[in-house]
Amino acid sequence: MKVISYNLRKHSAIGELIALVERYEPDLLCLQECDTLDIPDEIGLLHLADSTTRNRLGLAIYYRKDRFTAVETQTFALKKSLHDRVLTPAHERLIGTRLIDDVAQRELVVASFHAAPLTALNSLRRNQIRSAHEELHTLGPGLPTLMVGDYNYPMFKDHLSAHVKKSGYDLTLSDSRTYTRYKFFRGHFDLATSIGLTIDNVETLPSGTSDHMPILVTSTYTHESTVTLPDAAPTPGAAGDFSI
Repeated sequence: MKVISYNLRKHSAIGELIALVERYEPDLLCLQECDTLDIPDEIGLLHLADSTTRNRLGLAIYYRKDRFTAVETQTFALKKSLHDRVLTPAHERLIGTRLIDDVAQRELVVASFHAAPLTALNSLRRNQIRSAHEELHTLGPGLPTLMVGDYNYPMFKDHLSAHVKKSGYDLTLSDSRTYTRYKFFRGHFDLATSIGLTIDNVETLPSGTSDHMPILVTSTYTHESTVTLPDAAPTPGAAGDFSI
C-alpha cells in the first residue's frame, strides 16, 4: 500500500498533485494546508473521501476507488495552541477515514494530521498526537491504522518515538529531511505513525512549490487481524506544561 502525504503550504502546491499522482501511483493521498473549498473530487484515479470544513486551510484524504471502499470519515478537534486561539484558528487538526481494502480483504484506518505550529510547545504536540491516536481507535477499534502528515516536530525525535510507543504505535521517519525553509528548523517534519502495519519505506519526494516535501509511505499489513492499544495512562505535559 502506497500513501503520499503533502503539506501544500497554504494551497500553493495544489497544481502539482496530478503529476505527483501520475508519477508515483499512490493508493491514498493525504493533504494538509489545502483550501478545502478549492479541491477537486478526483485527482487522477484518486477520489476524495472527505475534507475538513471548519478551517479554510484544512485536511483532505483521497483514495483509489478500484482498491478501497470508504466506510466512514470523521474529523476531530484536538487541544488548541495559543496560535490557534489568537491568530489563525485551526478547529480540526485530524481527519481519518475507515476503509475496506478490497484487494487484501482487510479493514484499516488512514488519517491526515497537522500538529500545532512551532510557536507551540512539544508537550502540546505530543498531547495532540496521543489524542489523535485515541480518536482513530474509536473510528476503527482494533484496525491497522496509519497516520501521516505534518507533525511540526523537528527536534527530540527519540523522545517523541518513546512517547508514541507508549500508545502502541511506531514512529517512522523518511529517508531524508522534509523541510528546509528555516535554517534552524530543517529536518523531518512530515512523519508516519502506525499500528498493525509494517512500514517498508518512507521516501522523501522531490521538492516543489511548498516549503514541505511530499513523503511516500509504503506499508504492508502485519499478520495479526486486530491490534490492541495499551491502557491509557496520564501523560506528563498533557495539560500543557512547559516541558520540551
